[in-house]
Amino acid sequence: MESSMQADIDTGEQSTQFLTFIMADEEYGVEILDVQEIRGWEPCTEIPNMPQYVKGVINLRGTIVPIVDLRQKFGFNNIEYSTTTVVIVVKVLVEDKSKIMGLVVDAVSDVHTIAHGDINLPPQWGQDYGPSVIQGLISINNKMVVLLSSSLLLDLEQFQNIEQIKGHNTQSSIVAND
Repeated sequence: MESSMQADIDTGEQSTQFLTFIMADEEYGVEILDVQEIRGWEPCTEIPNMPQYVKGVINLRGTIVPIVDLRQKFGFNNIEYSTTTVVIVVKVLVEDKSKIMGLVVDAVSDVHTIAHGDINLPPQWGQDYGPSVIQGLISINNKMVVLLSSSLLLDLEQFQNIEQIKGHNTQSSIVAND
């Protein structure tokens, strides 16, 4: 497979690199250019009134980064975090603004260069399900890999809620009596 991909690259066909990761024994990928860094799991500050899949936020060099458990967001069974559990910090441009989010996944797998012509479009399920986060599907070593769109993984409404929290200073956001 590697030699055919190299041939695609040499002929000028466009390709993209994807970082693949494991979740619920399946392999998924996000564009490597969206990946800012990969971190080991560490507890984060919980934010009230967020969906269960939003684990909280971390302070990443002065930037408040929401942490999303993709297992929970996708409706998979919860598992205990282990030494292989990682947070993939992705940075994408949404509505001309740069947004950063951490994705909790079971483990990082590999980096693959994929020719655009080899990416299959995801199946169309109708409009009842809203915009799909699936960018495409690719077969790598006889295994199906689901390529995700980092920008569509961002829940803009949740981002706005977190950005409002970060805009307040800690003293004024603490209320003694409700």
